[in-house]
Amino acid sequence: MSSFDFASLLAPGLPPAAAKWNGLAKYSFVGGNNDPDQVPVEALIKAMSDVLTREGKDLATYGLASGPQGYLRLREFLAQKLKRNAGIACDAGDILITSGSLQALDLVNGIFLARGDTAIIEQECYQGSINRLTRLGVNVVGIPLDRGGMRMDSLASALADLKRRGVRPKYIYTIPTVQNPTGTILSEARRHELLRLAREYGVPIFEDDCYADLIWDGKRPLALYAMSKGVGVVHIGSFSKSIAPALRVGYIVAEWELLSRMLAIKTDAGSGALEQMVLGEYCPAHFDSHVSELTRGLRAKLETMMDALNEHFGTAAEFDDPKGGIFLWVKLPDQVDTLKLYQSALAAGVAINLGPEWSVDKSYSRSRTRLCFASPTHAEIREGIATLAEVCHREFGVPARIANVARG
Repeated sequence: MSSFDFASLLAPGLPPAAAKWNGLAKYSFVGGNNDPDQVPVEALIKAMSDVLTREGKDLATYGLASGPQGYLRLREFLAQKLKRNAGIACDAGDILITSGSLQALDLVNGIFLARGDTAIIEQECYQGSINRLTRLGVNVVGIPLDRGGMRMDSLASALADLKRRGVRPKYIYTIPTVQNPTGTILSEARRHELLRLAREYGVPIFEDDCYADLIWDGKRPLALYAMSKGVGVVHIGSFSKSIAPALRVGYIVAEWELLSRMLAIKTDAGSGALEQMVLGEYCPAHFDSHVSELTRGLRAKLETMMDALNEHFGTAAEFDDPKGGIFLWVKLPDQVDTLKLYQSALAAGVAINLGPEWSVDKSYSRSRTRLCFASPTHAEIREGIATLAEVCHREFGVPARIANVARG
């Protein structure tokens, strides 16, 4: 063990130190993990063998001889998929492959934001987006959501107030299609209104579409990018939820004026090549059928989770049936502090996400929790929710009754 004093040399303003990894909880409802039984392992093995046999020598060249924007076959697939599913008219040259959507967030933030700038985001939002803005020293304006997604009346008021104060936000960040954590989908009418407001105030839109493939009925509205006549929109997506999060493959769709700036700060010599090659080989023939099967399985797990919550929490757990995705956003009674619940539940083998970590309004989300239903089995979902109810009752007296049996 070294006795050297590193602490005095660390840069100021670092986030708290990470905890050591001790494995997943017995019942893990955290993170964006997907269903391990639905990873198309055999087909990915074949895709890797086929593409390496055919193009393996290209690994000798940074960027696989496709240039710094990423593997060409994968970008060509994405251009076709985005046109077919989201209405986005683009070609491979309008796409930049990234190391997951988190790098996409960093690159977009890197060309737009400086300390002291203002960004508008949804009040309940992706933790990774919130944390990045906080660390950059950006002023965050959170817009409330309802069952239809971001509220346009609140957005209009916020934009007008900022204009009165002489502040022009750098962007409006939104997850319009299967929002994280709420699972809502922004309606077509609200999309048009969002674009109208962005145009009126001269503010670009940052569209995060990472969950858009996982809609139960397979029908999604047009992407904001596809509707964006006269409005600047940057669109990002990911294969983390549709194929596998550990592959770490995301992408950005934007005009070359912006992509060229992002490439200038993407100094990693290219995102992982093998992952791009495998996806470029696998996806053209298998993506749609795989996603259709995946969403059927995810919907079944969601129904198991909702049934378990109804059985063990009764009316004490409030939630809306999400339109897709892998998360359920749950409101518990006001006396429940999810920070304390998290700690006690983890000691009992149940991991949950704290509501305040997914919101810019910590008091509003104090009694809320985000539960991932994709990764655990049906049995683990039922057992884990039952254990969570036991812990919650012990700590807060909630729920008072479970499965019509008095507790005391």
